[in-house]
Amino acid sequence: MNFDVVAVCFPVIFIGELPDKTMFANLVLATRGHPGRVWVGAAGAFTVHAALAVTVGVALFEVVPKRALDVVVAALFAGSAVYAWLEATKDEADLALKKTTRHGAIVTSFVVIFLAEWGDLTQVLTADLAAKYHAGLEVALAAVMALWAAAAVAVLGGQALSRFVSVATIRKLTAVLLVVLAGATLWTALA
Repeated sequence: MNFDVVAVCFPVIFIGELPDKTMFANLVLATRGHPGRVWVGAAGAFTVHAALAVTVGVALFEVVPKRALDVVVAALFAGSAVYAWLEATKDEADLALKKTTRHGAIVTSFVVIFLAEWGDLTQVLTADLAAKYHAGLEVALAAVMALWAAAAVAVLGGQALSRFVSVATIRKLTAVLLVVLAGATLWTALA
């Protein structure tokens, strides 16, 4: 194993994930569920995506046009924005009681991150780095560690945020940000 490749790839992927939509999704998910369970679900999704990016990612991006991936991601953002806004308009007491179950937090975070990560910058970076270094195992290890670390930062931040801001406010802000992300992604797809 070439640990030099791991050392080079880890910071690239970690920094690429910090301002990412999946980082924000983890932050929001942690306001609804137990942070450890949210992290486990996100970590599972990131592991699957790192494996996909290293093994078939390069081929997928050659076959499926980036524009098509961007349109699908924009539609997912828009749908999520509507859902977040509708959830925010529910009674505050209902929101406080509506914490996700043990398995629900894990499954929800896995599904959200798994869907959001398709065609994502860090998935593309992982595929590119694997192709560049011809070191799939090392790049996969670096990607998984970097994505897990970024998810931990987001989950801890989301848990802290929920202590100071109401769940309804967080969901409304989430909806607004998702609309902005949908618009930006669609703009990129159509440009």
